Amino acid sequence: MGASTSQLEGVDIAVIATYFVVVILVGLGSMLRSNRGSAEGYFLAGGSMLWLPVGASLFASNIGSEHFVGLAGSGAAAGIGVGAFELNALFFCQLLGWVFLPVYMAGGVYTMPDYLQKRFGRQRLRMYIAFLSLLLYIFTKISVDLYSGGIFIQQALQWNLYPSILTLLGITALYTVTGGLAAVIYTDTLQAFVMVIGACILSVLSFSEIGGYKNLELKYMQAYPNETLYYNDSCGLPREDSFHMIRAAKGSDLPWPGFLFGQSAASIWYWATDQVIVQRALASKNLSHGQGGTLLAGFLKILPVFIIVMPGMISRILFPDIVACTSAEVCERECGSTSGCSNLAYPLLVMEVMPKGLRGLMLAVMLSALMSSLTSIFNSGSTIFTMDIWRNLRKFPSDSEMRRLSVKEKKRYELELMIVGRAFMVVLIVISVAWIPVVQNSQGGQLFIYIQEISAYLSPPIAAIFLLAILWHGVNEPGAFWALMAGLFVGLCRMVLDFIFESTECGEDDPRPVWVQNMLFHYMYFALFLFWLTVVVAVVVSLMTEPMPKERIHRLTFWTRFSTEDRLEEEQVDLHDKKGKDDVMNGVNGSDDVIEETALTKEEIEPAKNMVHENDDVEFKETGNWRKFYDWFCGFSTNDDRHLTDEMEKMHEQLTRQKIYQTKRDKRILNVLLVVILGIGVFLYGWFA
Repeated sequence: MGASTSQLEGVDIAVIATYFVVVILVGLGSMLRSNRGSAEGYFLAGGSMLWLPVGASLFASNIGSEHFVGLAGSGAAAGIGVGAFELNALFFCQLLGWVFLPVYMAGGVYTMPDYLQKRFGRQRLRMYIAFLSLLLYIFTKISVDLYSGGIFIQQALQWNLYPSILTLLGITALYTVTGGLAAVIYTDTLQAFVMVIGACILSVLSFSEIGGYKNLELKYMQAYPNETLYYNDSCGLPREDSFHMIRAAKGSDLPWPGFLFGQSAASIWYWATDQVIVQRALASKNLSHGQGGTLLAGFLKILPVFIIVMPGMISRILFPDIVACTSAEVCERECGSTSGCSNLAYPLLVMEVMPKGLRGLMLAVMLSALMSSLTSIFNSGSTIFTMDIWRNLRKFPSDSEMRRLSVKEKKRYELELMIVGRAFMVVLIVISVAWIPVVQNSQGGQLFIYIQEISAYLSPPIAAIFLLAILWHGVNEPGAFWALMAGLFVGLCRMVLDFIFESTECGEDDPRPVWVQNMLFHYMYFALFLFWLTVVVAVVVSLMTEPMPKERIHRLTFWTRFSTEDRLEEEQVDLHDKKGKDDVMNGVNGSDDVIEETALTKEEIEPAKNMVHENDDVEFKETGNWRKFYDWFCGFSTNDDRHLTDEMEKMHEQLTRQKIYQTKRDKRILNVLLVVILGIGVFLYGWFA
């Protein structure tokens, strides 16, 4: 195999060991600072995070080990075009901050399935999105992370895959299971800086190897393996459009109409509706800090083009016979895969270009990427299962009812949620380990592309429904549900055809029937078609069925995010119809409790906070020191188990709404930075187009 000839030395091992110690200390230290004894504290870090850790965690959660392996490999194989995915994220991350996040915060949601139920009512939408998300996490995100991380570990350490992965999963689970989202965000912040610093160092050293950026285009276009010269095989030649980020509409791997309009649907799903990303933004102290976090993540997303994609292209220049191999025999000999060895581009750079000591740093970077991505998936998957599936199966009280329970009853429910959340995270880890053999036997060159295609087949309907839910009050539950079902059916049909009629490799004749070739058009164009199909079905069905009552959508659309009207919940309708409890409808028909449409002043906020948390009549039993340590370590102890009166409940809702109000100073600064980052994105697109 084409393993690197360099090996880690003692100083590299010391750097890696130091890194692991620091990560564990940061993760455990966050447990001292955060409230993990409630659902909001564990799953949303108490909604108290500032813009810096939020932005760093958004970036670290997105940049997994598959980015270092996959992006660099795609850059080596096809040029700079893959960098367009990173610049695209720059724009849609701001869509989250300025359009979606205000609605999520105003609605007081924990998860994306939770938002759909609040917006449309009924459980079927919530359960569908929850199960689909978990399946995607288990069989795509985790598998890709473990595969790409395993490639790097094997190249760098030449260890057996299983001990390496199990060690990583164990350390990752330690602070994720016990610490909740706060631990994940704090460790993500550390790991984001480690990733950026290490990748920047490698990028500088890589450019110095080829004489600077001015030589990149010339040398890359001449980087082809010896077998291409011997056999006059054009498959080993770099693409003619390797330095074009926007490529021909027909016959290219990145058609510009499909990318700008079709890929955008998948980007909306990932950056504005996927639990892994949105959960970090929801943990923000308020909307200003959430938008500051998306801005920081946007600025950081500029870097991968220069510190991952271009170094991958340089790796092809330095190691063409390995990275750019074309024949199945040669590739299998070099890297064990018949589909290509471009995935070795980044690991080879690390092991051959980095000096000792820095090799250990870069391995720490790769472990940071792997662990950040895994912690994000584990925590978000646990949140979805606990808050969307388990609470529904166990018929838990609603959020508003939960806050009105007695101390004893509330503590019982909260304890069950905390235990189930941690237990399901362990289940995710077990499934991840069981999935490793499948990942090992997969062809890495096709796996990265397969993940992009899976997103194009499944995510556009989700993006379409969330957009309609946010921007149009007319879409209702039947319209959303049947549109998602139609999108799922069409997407699965396309997936089946792709599995049955596999695409051919370079230089091979296409044996597929002509009608199949015509139907299996580029997956980005298919994403565009699927998005608009979902929109049309949702609009038509919604117009033909009973509209949503306006009382149901207060603070759940972009246009009603500042509404102070009491929202009619689905649970209230059910209880009223079944039990005839008129008090459940309190605040819906009455006008005495309507809150003025103004933000609370500082003088009003402090008494409100004291009112919500005061309860001098509650007595807690003394527990032993070992039990206290156990409760603290697992996050089971809580300081906010208080019985809320109706007045305190209303004040709690006011404080929740307060998070979306911004000062004029904050809005001016954030909007100026928004214009700056969008301008940078447009400039970079134009420069590389």
